Order: sequence, then structure tokens, then C-alpha cells
Amino acid sequence: MADRIVLNTISYHGHGAIENIVPELTARGYKKAFVCSDPDLIKFGVTKKVTDLLDAANFAYAVYSEIKPNPTIANVQDGVAAFKAAEADCIVTIGGGSSMDTAKAIGIIINNPEFADVRSLEGVAPTKKHAVFTIAVPTTAGTAAEVTINYVITDVEKKRKFVCVDTNDIPEIAVVDPDMMSSMPKGLTAATGMDALTHAIEGYITAGAWELSDMFHLKAIEIISRSLRGAVANTPEGREGMALGQYVAGMGFSNVGLGIVHSMAHPLGALYDTPHGVANAIILPTVMEYNAECTGEKYRDIAKAMGVEGTEKMTQAEYRKAAVDAVKQLSKDVGIPANLVGIVKEEDIPFLAQSAYDDACRPGNPKETSVADIAALYRSLLK
Repeated sequence: MADRIVLNTISYHGHGAIENIVPELTARGYKKAFVCSDPDLIKFGVTKKVTDLLDAANFAYAVYSEIKPNPTIANVQDGVAAFKAAEADCIVTIGGGSSMDTAKAIGIIINNPEFADVRSLEGVAPTKKHAVFTIAVPTTAGTAAEVTINYVITDVEKKRKFVCVDTNDIPEIAVVDPDMMSSMPKGLTAATGMDALTHAIEGYITAGAWELSDMFHLKAIEIISRSLRGAVANTPEGREGMALGQYVAGMGFSNVGLGIVHSMAHPLGALYDTPHGVANAIILPTVMEYNAECTGEKYRDIAKAMGVEGTEKMTQAEYRKAAVDAVKQLSKDVGIPANLVGIVKEEDIPFLAQSAYDDACRPGNPKETSVADIAALYRSLLK
């Protein structure tokens, strides 16, 4: 069976990359943009960095900001109605995973209205047309939603998040400008950065990994490991490194899948509104220990990419421990909690474990798992 890689048609990287947004829109003949961004980014003037460019060019746009973290079906359906009311013909999404996931679902439904219920997009939906032309501008260095074929929506009624995988949803253009990420607070920088590391590590050890995706993931692990501490301290080098590292991770995992770190993190977002990056960062070392026996020599590569010296001389047990310890140390250095105490309630674990097992990310895990195993992993993080 052939392997497949899906990427943006065009991506721009580096300081000033947003200057390319208006030329890309006008060159294609678009007339009005639907700017999809979250309320905080509008409040703190981040979205304005892009809308000022649209204003200067007299390019018409309408802003949609009815988006919450862990976006809901209602956020998507309200956005579809707003897009139609605005009579827009393209989308510019500015934000992290929440803004981009909402924009992806809106863009898909506008061009594939038979999926207007949103729920039917779960898994690999048989959409026929590509989403509305989209330019994605990330403001967090973590999700890589600008280069992925995935998006995640929350079903409030059923208290669950569902993953949608669709090659038709990838934005045509990604604009990865570190200046758009400079206003991120420390906590968000740390959480989204650890989300990016989780993408890279899970993508590297997932069942669907192959040589080309391995190249992306190992480089991403290296860049993120050397850049995240600096990004949290708001150094220009750290911000620029994380902007690139998280994108490179997205080039890989989007095409090969993830594992149970993500499948366990998703229910925490649905039930408790736990920030996705925080959930991933807490769960990652524990699941790495659980998966270790099914990863061959890959933990040696992970440890080396994270800057651990002497991995060539280590035994299998030593390099596997070194990889896990390097992740734990990075997480500690950027202020991520060590466990799920105060987040997860014991009585919710059966529901969480079943939800995690049913999640679309679970089959990619390198080790066969079960509801009972996942429940035990949650419980181990309450000690």
C-alpha cells in the first residue's frame, strides 16, 4: 500500500510573513474574507495585525469570533450562518487550534452542506469538495492546525470531543509568522509547546509512521526541545524556533496519526474544559512508559534529539528511561503540572477511559490497548 503526504499548497515562514496575505487573496480574485478568530485575540489586538493589512488594502471582511476553547457544534453552525450572511468568498483564520478547527468545519460545510449537522463529519467523512479557500495564521506554537487534515469539535450534549480527518479541510496557505505568537502568555506558550512535542513523539512512534514522516518528527523533536524554554521566556530565538518546530511536527503527524496520549487528552477537554496542551503534557511521560516495549530503538532517537548525550552506549532500558526523563524535565522546566490531581475525578474514569478508547487517535497507538489499561493510566496520574 502506498504512503500519502498531504501538505499546504503554499506556506510562508518567518518575521513579516503576514504581509503575503493580501497579495495571495487578491491574486486569486477573492473579494471578501471571513475572518475567523477567537475573542481574546481580538481583545488583545492580535487579530488586528492581520485586519489592519486588509483595511490598508481596502479588502472587505467580516469577523466571526463566537469561538470557545474546545469549540462546539454550535460554534460551527453559528459560523456557517455567519459566513452565509456575510456573503464572503474566502476564509482567513487567525488563532490556535480552536479558531482553525472551527474555520475548517465551517469551510467544509459551506461547500458540502449535506454535513451541516457537524456530527456526521466524525472520522473520515466522504466529503466531495474541498473547503472554502482558506489562509491559516497560527498564533500559538503548538497545534499545527494550519498544516493538518484533522480538526476536533466538542459535542456538548454527549460530553465528548470527536476527531474529523479529511484531506479536503487543509488550508491552501499557511502563514507562520512568529510575530503573531509574541503576545502568548507563558502558560499558553508552555502548554501549546508541549502539545507540539506530543505531536512529534506520538507521530514518530505511531503504527503508521514511515521514513518520510520520521524525518519530520525527529527534526521537530530537536527544534522544540531546544526552543521551548526560550519561547516561554519570550526570547525571539525561542519564539521563532517554536513557530517552525510545531509546523514541522504537523507535516508529519497529520499524515500518519497519533496515539493514546491524544485520545486520553480529548475527553478531558470535553468534560472539564482542560486546555488540550496541558492535558497532553501531563499524560505524555506516563504513556511513553506504557508504550516503551513496542517502540524498538525509537526512544534512543528521541533521547538523542532532545539533547541527551551518550545514547549510543546506553542499554535499551537506559535510553528508554532517558527519553521519558527528558520529556519530564522539559515539562517541569516550563511549569506543566506533574499529574491530573485536581483535574480528573475518580468517578469519571470509566467514562473517560471508554471515550479515550473510542477516540479516532487510539488505533494509531504502537501498543494494543484496552479500556481497562487506559483507566489504569488515568488512575496512575491521580497519585
